[in-house]
Amino acid sequence: MSVEPGGGRPVLTLPEVSTVTTLRQRNRALVLKQVILAQETTRAAIARESGLSTASAGNLVAELIAAGLVEERGSVSSRGGRPITLIGPRAESAITIGADIGERGVAVEMFDLAMNRIDREFRGGAEEERPERIGAGLHEALMALHDRNADRWPTLLGIGLGLPGLVETSRDGWQMLYAQSLGWPPIPVRTLCDAGSIPVLAENGAKMQARAELWFGGARGADHALVALLGRGVGLGVITGGQVAYGAHSSAGEWGHMVIERGGRLCRCGNRGCVEATIGSDAILAAWRDTGAVFEGTGWRAVGELIAAAHRGDPAASAIIEDVIDCLGAALGGMVNLTGPERIVIGGWVGLRLMESLGDRITAAIKKHSLSRPGGQFQLLVAKFGGDAVATGSALLPLEALIAADPMSEREPL
Repeated sequence: MSVEPGGGRPVLTLPEVSTVTTLRQRNRALVLKQVILAQETTRAAIARESGLSTASAGNLVAELIAAGLVEERGSVSSRGGRPITLIGPRAESAITIGADIGERGVAVEMFDLAMNRIDREFRGGAEEERPERIGAGLHEALMALHDRNADRWPTLLGIGLGLPGLVETSRDGWQMLYAQSLGWPPIPVRTLCDAGSIPVLAENGAKMQARAELWFGGARGADHALVALLGRGVGLGVITGGQVAYGAHSSAGEWGHMVIERGGRLCRCGNRGCVEATIGSDAILAAWRDTGAVFEGTGWRAVGELIAAAHRGDPAASAIIEDVIDCLGAALGGMVNLTGPERIVIGGWVGLRLMESLGDRITAAIKKHSLSRPGGQFQLLVAKFGGDAVATGSALLPLEALIAADPMSEREPL
């Protein structure tokens, strides 16, 4: 602590070396994220996009190469000068795991540092499971991945979980799952996945889809976007300022339980008239079954049959699809007015089915239910990631933790 000249108020000053070190760590993390996002880039591009000097970017890349996180990948010709060396993530240097956890089972996927999927494992089936069974299935899947990839397991950064509900994180890092719509009691995340010393990070599944789309998909490069997940459950990731919004207690984006019809259909959460109670797959197929329609299953094929019947001119199927599109337009139109997105990305297996042939009608419905100015300023896109979206986004959680910390800390060169 020092005192301003002339005897003014005390001023807290940090040692210069600490400030320089912190800045260097931050810049090193920034460079690593740029390399992973780009997959292949150059030192000049890193300097340009990060605002660093060419020399600083080059030094930071050299440090990441020495740590085994980044590698040189040949070169490309330049305009009359020396060939330009390409830089990319060293894929084999680390692995990360992401799990898509629902009430009917788990899908667990393993990725390398370049976010290439290298293995996957499924557990569960068509019937709803209790939390303890879901946890057991997750453990079995992780053990199967471990046994097949034992040589790479020591490089595991952590395990990310995409969960069907609200995930709150306390100041000391303790996480709790609140899955009201599934009828589950509050559950400590560690009871679903206790991996010992391996970091386990969790978040809501819709937010994980939004994270995947923000890094590598339809929301990439967008400062403001909506990423909708339409399946049995319905969720939304709200991107603002280039970041997924969480709110004060991580509940931001619970769009599936926004009421759009007072006194409407009963929702699994216990309320009536929620978005999910109207355009979730159970609600859509129940409405079709109530017309006397006969079909198999409650999933991808059944929704496809409904859409195909509507395209053939079946009046009952056409009325249901028209209602789904209008309700989806109303729910997203309200969010357009609220958030002013530049892009709307629709994913989830029901969303992908709808977007196969109904994208133009969905766009028109959103515009119909939003103010004309913001309604004319968004682009509607189909999600890049299909069934892998939540697992991919979840696998980014440990990777982001590595980047947010100093990527060089406590790491031996590989």
